[in-house]
Amino acid sequence: MGRARLARLHGIATSYEPAPGRSVQIADGTVVAVLAALGVDASTPHAVRSALAAHAEATDAALLPRTVVARPARPPDLTGLPEGSVLGVETEDGAAQELGAPDPAALARLPLGIHVLHAHGPDGRTARAPLIVAPDRVPAPPRRSHGFLVQLYSLLSRQSWGMGDLGDLADLAAWSGRALGTGFVQLNPLHAAVPGPPTDPSPYRPSSRRFPDPVHLRIEHIPEYAHLTGAARLRADGLATRAAALRAGVLEGGALIDRDAVWALKREALELLWKVPLGPGRRAEYCDFLAEQGQALEDHATWCAIAERHGPNWRGWPAGLREPRAAGVARLRPQLLDRIDFHCRLAWFTDQQLAGAQRAAREAGMGIGLVHDLAVGVHPSGADTWAQQDAFAAGMSIGAPPDAFNARGQDWGLPPWRPDALAAAGHAPYRELLRQLLRHAGALRIDHVMGLFRLWWVPEGRPPTEGAYVRYDGEAMLSVLALEAHRAGAAVIGEDLGTVEPGVRGALAERGVLGTSVLWFERDYGEPAPEAAPAPAPASAPESAAPARILAPDEWRSACLATVTTHDLPPTAARLTGEDVALRERLGLLAGPPERERSRARYELVEWMRELARRGLLPEGAGDEEGAVRAVHRFLLRTPARMIGVWLPDAVGDRRPQNLPGTWDEYPNWRVPIAGPDGRPHTLEELAASPRLHALMRELSDGQY
Repeated sequence: MGRARLARLHGIATSYEPAPGRSVQIADGTVVAVLAALGVDASTPHAVRSALAAHAEATDAALLPRTVVARPARPPDLTGLPEGSVLGVETEDGAAQELGAPDPAALARLPLGIHVLHAHGPDGRTARAPLIVAPDRVPAPPRRSHGFLVQLYSLLSRQSWGMGDLGDLADLAAWSGRALGTGFVQLNPLHAAVPGPPTDPSPYRPSSRRFPDPVHLRIEHIPEYAHLTGAARLRADGLATRAAALRAGVLEGGALIDRDAVWALKREALELLWKVPLGPGRRAEYCDFLAEQGQALEDHATWCAIAERHGPNWRGWPAGLREPRAAGVARLRPQLLDRIDFHCRLAWFTDQQLAGAQRAAREAGMGIGLVHDLAVGVHPSGADTWAQQDAFAAGMSIGAPPDAFNARGQDWGLPPWRPDALAAAGHAPYRELLRQLLRHAGALRIDHVMGLFRLWWVPEGRPPTEGAYVRYDGEAMLSVLALEAHRAGAAVIGEDLGTVEPGVRGALAERGVLGTSVLWFERDYGEPAPEAAPAPAPASAPESAAPARILAPDEWRSACLATVTTHDLPPTAARLTGEDVALRERLGLLAGPPERERSRARYELVEWMRELARRGLLPEGAGDEEGAVRAVHRFLLRTPARMIGVWLPDAVGDRRPQNLPGTWDEYPNWRVPIAGPDGRPHTLEELAASPRLHALMRELSDGQY
């Protein structure tokens, strides 16, 4: 009983519900391990009693919470302050203000920002805590709009060096904004990857979320490229020739995107560009960037420089280099100054091209522009965990508990942030991360947005079934998000698919965070259809088909990004033709007998085609693949969704998924270029000229508003 109480005090759930009405208890060993990761010993009854006593003593002694959060609709709870306490605040611009007796409403009226709250108790005790004053809501998208969803690496042009880059992104934004009236382009995470070879191609397992990966650079667009002369120019020309061959292999030779080969060429070119002296204006810009980025960039570049010598797993480095403030790092740094500057320069180059892409989007008339993606975590041995070790829970990984779709649960191999460390730091690591991502964004997508409230922690060496939920301060996390989004003038989209804790979607909606609604999943499993004469069920419905009706368009939520598919789902053409089931059958990924799975897929498809025809959205008739793709997007237009996303591969009939969950080497995840129905890769130039794409996009530009 004492251990369970101790767990609750530290935000650890001792049970969870894999299905409504069914509760599963968390094993004691898991609770002990998770508490240990939070610095609490619960291994013995005596240790539990001591930890409970220490927590009670600390709570009684504290005048203020570790972080105080205030906003107009929810002033902070200061009832723990003894009568006679006096408050003062130091605002983030350095001004001091005496507030007198505690007045929560007065705190909520302070200027937005990150301040420091001071408390003086009548008994002589004093305390200080970060004070986050945030708006109630994040900014809304400026108007209803449609746009493309794209994995940047898959978007090759005739100028790409073997994978899509920031030059391609700027071109896509400029063309689609002007020619198609799109309002945004949503991207995969562009976070810095753990260096290879081999580099993990997944954009959702990065080394750092704080800095983008220079592999996305368009080399020729770096100003210093024009100043290469002599042998350096000849060498650069040779690299460009090799890059052209790499590009041709992907576009014409059936090769997969090879991130390591691309990076090998770009890195060699960047070494040449780094040696080109900066002009006075460029030097001043660079110095401003270094000053603005400060310690975070210094740490990131230092990690990159040490990784060149000792490999990317900092946990295997010499003991004196495993902490950024260690004496060994300080002694080594003078020897690495050039390499540190090199990596700082790459961060600057990348930041400039990201700014250029967002500028191109806005100049093309996009109301939002770039929608960046925040991955749910980072690699356990990457740059962020080295630089911010105190913020991460050692020996833990996040994942998902067992459920109806995965009886074994999931372990994503990503260490979680410690909620206690975040609170003690005024959520500074989270604030700085958001600020970086929002520098050149009109909106931010947050992967697994439910993680702002709780995450499933899996102790190292245990299966995902032996994890536990750990709670975060959702009010503080959302307030930091609202503050940084407000400062950037950016909307926020939460990926809230899958198992969502009750109350989470409501809390997100209250703060203005848009949800994610995918056409195939928008069903009602409990209510009858509101229309008087619903369409009859298709014949030969399989016994296992879910008895759930398709939601009518006007039943969709308006505060969402509505899409037909995502990077983790089959392209629409593959679903329409049954190629998605065939692929999973070949790879042994079907949940049941192949014929049953094919029957279920056919049933759902016929159900949808009848629904579309009944609503007059399928004038082309059954059997017209392109017409069906247009029809499902016509359906999205009838919903009140604030944003409508078109998966760019869908626009040209691509059959191949970008990622097939549950596979590793069996399928080339994150390595296939956008292609047409026949599997032939399409360049950006071909996409721009595609009659199929233009026919689809006319539906959105002509019929939406």
